Amino acid sequence: MKNVNRLTYGAILLAIFAIILLITLYIPVIGIIMNLFLPLPFIMFAGKNDIKSSLVFFIASIFISLIVGTLFAIPLTLAYGMTGLIMGILIREGKSRFNVFIIGTLVFLLNLVGSYIFSIVFFEVNIIKDSIDLLRESLQSSQKLLSSLGQDTSDTMMKQFENAFSMLETLVPSIFVISSIVMVFIIELVNTPIAKRFGIKIKNWDPFRNIFLPRSIIWYYLLLLLLSIFLKPETGSFLYSALINIGFILQFLLLIQGLSFIYYFSYIKNFSKAVPVIVTITLFFIPIVLYIVRILGIIDLGFDLRKRLGKKDS
Repeated sequence: MKNVNRLTYGAILLAIFAIILLITLYIPVIGIIMNLFLPLPFIMFAGKNDIKSSLVFFIASIFISLIVGTLFAIPLTLAYGMTGLIMGILIREGKSRFNVFIIGTLVFLLNLVGSYIFSIVFFEVNIIKDSIDLLRESLQSSQKLLSSLGQDTSDTMMKQFENAFSMLETLVPSIFVISSIVMVFIIELVNTPIAKRFGIKIKNWDPFRNIFLPRSIIWYYLLLLLLSIFLKPETGSFLYSALINIGFILQFLLLIQGLSFIYYFSYIKNFSKAVPVIVTITLFFIPIVLYIVRILGIIDLGFDLRKRLGKKDS
C-alpha cells in the first residue's frame, strides 16, 4: 500500500474508531454493543499494513482516545486496540483462526488483568470486591427487612449465599480467563465478516467437531485431584485458590472437548444439526447434562472415542 493511500486509509479508520469510541462512552445502551466493534479498525489496518505502520496507527489511536474520552478511554483503547492489532497482524501473516483466537485471548487477558491491578494500585478501586461487598450488603438488608416483617430467614440459606460469595472471590482469576475467551470469540464473530467484506483475507474456522485438545489435560486434571485429596489446602489459602482456579479452567476445557465430541458424533451419524445445538443449550439449564458432557470429554481425550467410531472426511 502506497504511503498516501496508507495515510488516507489510516485516517478514515481512526475517524471510525473515534466514532465507535464516542458511542461506547456516551450512549449507554448502544455503547454496550458498539464496544465490540472497537477492534475492527485495528484488524482492518493491521491486516493490510506492516507492523511498523500498525504500531504508528495504534499510538495515534491512543491520542485520539485522549481527545475523545480523556484518561478513562485509555483502558478501552489498550484492551480492544491491542487485541485488534495483534489479531490483524496474525491474519496478515496467514495464521489459522484458532491461533488468532488464542493469541488474541491472551492479549485481551493481559490487558484486563493489567487494568484491574492498575485500578487497585493507583485508584484504590477494586471493582470485583466492591461489587461482591455490595451484594453482601443487599443480602443483609433483605434479611433485616424479612425479619422486620416477621419472616425468619434460614441460617443454612444465608451460609450458602456467603459460601457462594467467597467462592466468587476465589474464582476471580478464572473469571478473567473465561471472560477473555468469550469476549475475543464474540469480537471475532462480529468483526471478521465485516473485515472480509473490505478485502481482508481471513481463513475460515476449522469445524468445531474437529477440535481435539492436548491429552496432557487429563494428566493435569488427575494431578489436580490428587493434590486436592492429599494436600487438603485450607480454605482461603493461596494453594486453595490456585487449585480451585486451575480446576475450574481444566473443567471448562474438558467441557469444550465433550461438546466437540457430541458435534463430531452427530456429524458422522448424520443427526440433525439441531441435536448438538439443543445439547449445548441444555447445559445452561440442567446441571447433570454438564457433568455428562464433561465426562464424555475425559473419555474422548483418554480413549480417543473418535478413532474407535471411525472417521468421516469433512
